[in-house]
Amino acid sequence: MTGFGFQPRRAVNHLRAADLALAEIIDAVGPFRMELKASRSLFGALAEAIVYQQLSNKAAATIYGRVEALYPRATDGFTPRHILRTPDEKLRGCGLSRAKVLAVQDLARRVASGELPTLEQAQALDDAMLIERLVQVRGIGRWSAEMFLMFRLGRPDVLPLDDYSLRKAYAKAFRKRALPSPQALEKAGEKWRPYRTVACWYLWRTLETALVGP
Repeated sequence: MTGFGFQPRRAVNHLRAADLALAEIIDAVGPFRMELKASRSLFGALAEAIVYQQLSNKAAATIYGRVEALYPRATDGFTPRHILRTPDEKLRGCGLSRAKVLAVQDLARRVASGELPTLEQAQALDDAMLIERLVQVRGIGRWSAEMFLMFRLGRPDVLPLDDYSLRKAYAKAFRKRALPSPQALEKAGEKWRPYRTVACWYLWRTLETALVGP
């Protein structure tokens, strides 16, 4: 497994020792197999995130493919310049909502002006600083920024407190009657530092199987 800013085996061993309940989940799920999604650029990754918001993967992929088809010569993916030169109605014609058109345009302007870091520059920023930069973009909230850090950059210690599925997974795995509040989840996750991303991955897996819980 490559691309992570940490050693997965070391992370798993740390979590086993830190949380016996999580260790049982790790044993049931098996090896850490989280996959990172390749990114040509920060712009491309975030533009895709915006398009995919609140849509099924199939519907979002269709819309994203239509946007890409507007630029047949862009063999490495469309760029901020492409978006900024495209009339709104053409983007809307691909299936993008008005809000998403505005969000992608805002992203394009911020990248083109240098307000946002390149993908390489983003690697050098700590989590808090990078999230602070990303959430300035229209349509990119904290959750979207955290998903970018986890699944694009492979950051080891991200805990998306507002992720409903994570809260649901925690309640199931630890046999809680109610979903934990973000504050309760944050407190519980302290023992998983500095590998909270890995803990999240294992917890999410419990929603896919009958590994634990009723």
